[in-house]
Amino acid sequence: MQAKTKIIAHRGYWQTNPPTAENSLQALENAQKLNIYGTECDVRMSKDGVLIVYHDEYHGTMEISETKFADLDKLKLENGENVPTLKEFLEKGKKNHFLKLMIELKPISSKAKENELVKKTSQLVKELQLEAQTEFISFSLNICEHLKKEELVFKIHYLNGDLSPSQIKEKGFDGIDYHYSIFLKNPTWISQAQSIGLITNSWTVNDIEIFKQLRKQGIEFVTTDIPDLLLNL
Repeated sequence: MQAKTKIIAHRGYWQTNPPTAENSLQALENAQKLNIYGTECDVRMSKDGVLIVYHDEYHGTMEISETKFADLDKLKLENGENVPTLKEFLEKGKKNHFLKLMIELKPISSKAKENELVKKTSQLVKELQLEAQTEFISFSLNICEHLKKEELVFKIHYLNGDLSPSQIKEKGFDGIDYHYSIFLKNPTWISQAQSIGLITNSWTVNDIEIFKQLRKQGIEFVTTDIPDLLLNL
């Protein structure tokens, strides 16, 4: 019997009624109340090295990598919260140890800065003793390679979609986490990946019919903005 596809909330569970902000502490809390596998968050680094949970390169008109955290902190999210630091996010996430925290490290133009992001994030995860509750994802090949080289204990999944399952296995990563269009174009990749011990995930699956197609292919996880709807299918 095929295992049930597990659900990961994309940037938290924010499409509630009323809606809250993506990557907010409220979206995390909402995800903690669902019986799902995990929740994903995006991590960037301010000019002065503070790790924050935010998706876009800009917060308002401020470029995050070129702005000090004190200035970023002055502008509220859509739901009235301050931009959460990764430390605040992980501390809240730790309160429900059943919910996996999928940390997406956003690419930076400088490899040195990417490596700094990896180092600071992994140190924080270890300080909070969250190694077993966290997994890492990134579009940056350098981030994935550096993280795997430095921290063998962490599960690492590549997002970009340009490497085959066998190439991912050669890199030593733990899984492929590709846009659903990649799997629809390459319908054997899910089974290929699983046959060589890779974890399979797909993003951002907000269409029920696409979810069913991926589930038919045997996908293990999907990341979605509608975790509450897919959970009961």
